[in-house]
Amino acid sequence: MTLWTWKTWQDQPYLTCELLNQPHGFFTQHFYPHTPETLSAALSPSAKVYRVKQVHSPDVLSPGQIEHAIASGLPTLEDGTSAPFPLADGVISEQPQQSVWACSADCTPALIGDVATGQVAAVHAGWRGTAQKILPVAVEKLLASGSEKKNLRVALGPAIDGCVYQVGKDVAAEVGKSVVTDPALDEAEALIAQLMSDDNPPVLSDEHPERVRLDVRRINQMQMEQMGLSVEQVAIAPHCTYQEPENFFSYRRTKEKKVQWAGILSTQRI
Repeated sequence: MTLWTWKTWQDQPYLTCELLNQPHGFFTQHFYPHTPETLSAALSPSAKVYRVKQVHSPDVLSPGQIEHAIASGLPTLEDGTSAPFPLADGVISEQPQQSVWACSADCTPALIGDVATGQVAAVHAGWRGTAQKILPVAVEKLLASGSEKKNLRVALGPAIDGCVYQVGKDVAAEVGKSVVTDPALDEAEALIAQLMSDDNPPVLSDEHPERVRLDVRRINQMQMEQMGLSVEQVAIAPHCTYQEPENFFSYRRTKEKKVQWAGILSTQRI
């Protein structure tokens, strides 16, 4: 039986994962250009929405930190405009009825839920954020807020699949260092060879001699395993943004800056 199920809201499809017991959804391109403020009604019309300006960082903020940042004045972006939200790539809930969100268009959208406390997190994990272990950062924040590892569930949503994600060996090595800590494997070629030898390898060969195929979601899964989460606690969506243009935007495919949103609602009192 599959862990992933299509549902509809306003006659449009979105994806859910049975590991998560909180209202959630990985929304498709059909909902563009709706924002979380609109899409949150699919989870809970009364929930307060929290999101950030994603910058490929390892930073995960709470609603309190987001509100403080907004009250204190948001930073100026490189183009000279003011950021619409605090700069970060993850949001962790603090109270019930908080809706947290991340967006993506090839990067991995990760939703984390605690089946006991009801607290949740939403994370944007591109290769840069994955290299900086943003998902473990979010998990550590949940643990610090009262979660136990055995109660966490992680759903890695639609993203570009490793079989089609061609990257330079330097990128693969940078991401690979997040799961290979042997100092003897510091050189890129040796590190990549070690990753390729895994039973479920996160790096595959490519016809180009200086490139490989990188499975970012598998790296995130390995990071969770190394933190002590079981295989049954982490699910990877069987959908590729690059190969499914009927459902998902893909920056690698079209170079358009369009995204789909993923959100989850905190439930029980923390």
